[in-house]
Amino acid sequence: MKFAKSYINRIAVTAIVAIAFISCKKDGNPNNLPDVNPADYDGKIDGYTKSEDVFPESQVAYWGFENTPNEIVTGTAPTRTLNSTFVDGGVRGKALNLAAGFLYFNTQFPAFKTDALKSWTISAWVKLANNGSKRTMLFQNARPGQFNGNINFALNTNAFNAGNDSMLTINPTFLTQNAGGLSTQDNLNNVLNKTNLKQWVHVALTYDYNTGTFNNYMNGVKVGNFPNRGVGNNLFKAWEPNTIIIGSNINNIPPDAPPTADVAFAPMTGQVDEIRVYNKFLGDAFIKALYNLGKAGK
Repeated sequence: MKFAKSYINRIAVTAIVAIAFISCKKDGNPNNLPDVNPADYDGKIDGYTKSEDVFPESQVAYWGFENTPNEIVTGTAPTRTLNSTFVDGGVRGKALNLAAGFLYFNTQFPAFKTDALKSWTISAWVKLANNGSKRTMLFQNARPGQFNGNINFALNTNAFNAGNDSMLTINPTFLTQNAGGLSTQDNLNNVLNKTNLKQWVHVALTYDYNTGTFNNYMNGVKVGNFPNRGVGNNLFKAWEPNTIIIGSNINNIPPDAPPTADVAFAPMTGQVDEIRVYNKFLGDAFIKALYNLGKAGK
């Protein structure tokens, strides 16, 4: 009887150990994820085939400059242009060339209305030179009659002379909800400003309405030193009416120019390509993807 009980006990212990061993074995796919086929990623960059694949549902404006100055999503043509042509050698196909010029869209785009634009991202490619005297406004969501627009994608080409082709300072601003649209917040890459202006440079801005985070990027790297711009009255607001300018601050475009003597900006001299605007705050990985895709001509 003792022998039988001991034998039974040994069997029970063995069974418990076996169950414990099985339960402790690592499952290589605990979440039952579908199998991944490496062939599905052939030819892709950061998981994308082309730049258009990055949040297409959130892209609200796009300029590709393939022999047209029109904004592609809405088909809107500029109401006024100055010294603008199209040249070969763009990031993808042709690019916009400005010789102290601009494109002006004196149109209220629905995507830039107050209630439509909260968080946002702007991605663009530029090839330009420092000049030692004038700032360059790459892109402005302008307010007719006021110097500062809702979004001011400014490049401090005045910070270095024309012989300096290795540094670019990005110094954008945006209007806040404070002071009736006269108060701004900004960011600046006054340390991480090394690049090669003889080549295409990717620049991007991202803004998160939920946190007040405002980022500058250059060539896929976050470079802005002052990203935390606050909430409350410091949050961004797209004041209406507003317009779009590529290559100039509104002070260079009469009769919509404000009554100001400020001549800090001059119409842009340089090339622009692949401007994309999203109504979404894109994270680091997506800005990096847009940069890598652009480098590959995709």
